[in-house]
Amino acid sequence: MPELRQEPVTKKWVIIATERSKRPIDFNIKQDECKRGTCPFCAGNEDKTPPEIMAFREPETKPNERGWWIRVVPNKFPALKKNGCQDLLNPFEESFFQIMTGIGAHEVIIESPEHDASLEQHPIHQLQEVFRAWRERHNSLMKEDAIKYVQIFKNSGAVAGASLEHPHSQLIATPLIPDVIEAELKGAQHFFKEKGGCLYCEMNQQESKKNERVVAENEGFIAYCPFASRFPFETWILPKQHQASFSLLDESLLNQLSIIVKETMQKIVSSLNHPPYNLMLHTAPAGYTEAPYYHWHLEIFPRLTTVAGFEWGTGIYINPTSPETAAKYLKETKHRLKNLKKGEKL
Repeated sequence: MPELRQEPVTKKWVIIATERSKRPIDFNIKQDECKRGTCPFCAGNEDKTPPEIMAFREPETKPNERGWWIRVVPNKFPALKKNGCQDLLNPFEESFFQIMTGIGAHEVIIESPEHDASLEQHPIHQLQEVFRAWRERHNSLMKEDAIKYVQIFKNSGAVAGASLEHPHSQLIATPLIPDVIEAELKGAQHFFKEKGGCLYCEMNQQESKKNERVVAENEGFIAYCPFASRFPFETWILPKQHQASFSLLDESLLNQLSIIVKETMQKIVSSLNHPPYNLMLHTAPAGYTEAPYYHWHLEIFPRLTTVAGFEWGTGIYINPTSPETAAKYLKETKHRLKNLKKGEKL
């Protein structure tokens, strides 16, 4: 029997269509064709990108030359960009239409000089450097008065919106707080006023105790398929200790985050035949860094289904795979991979 489930934070509804239940082998996952040619993100092609904003590189090497292992550059085709005019941040109206100048920033974090690397293949120390670069750029941009939020995200595969296959993530800094984050703040604050605690912390504890939707867990983090998953195999990764902002991530937690991201992504990639996916960081906006009710987290969406008319018309997603089924499948990945060597098919 299908179920309507309500997401605890934003109160949005999702349909878990169990009668249309799908396993990974039932999804038609189209693989991207390899794009050949000169990649602007590969080592040796530094002159094919805008000048770097920041890089982690070998001593004695110069900016915009070889010798880096993480490199951050402006996006060539920015969604938002700096223009130095703070006065233009003030919204103005044209009739009943509200307008704001598109001030902000749009950057690309090149995650490795290796063209064929991927998130789940990075060694732990390289993942640490990726997240360290995220934190450094996030913190730097949030110091600017015009910036209210920094959205960091990763698109993997053409279906998920990636135009280049070289491993990279992006950030877009905005002069306003996005609606999705506003909704999370509002829902979390409402729970805090009523119950006196953080809703995300409560969810972490319940998911860990029940262990029905947990995908992976370590000392610092927990990964699970959320109760009201909008998409098949949707997975969240949250710190166990309360933290509102990604900016508060210390070196110990950075290591734990790298370990659980690698483990989770290996399970998703292995189970689902290297699907395209989106990975997004949700973190506290300006003014909410120490909020006792908000909790930063990563959200991962394997792109296995297509959002169609009903979803666009109602805002209610139809998910053909329950989060319980998805989590169970992902947790059993290591066992299946061992059997695969003996001839079993995934």
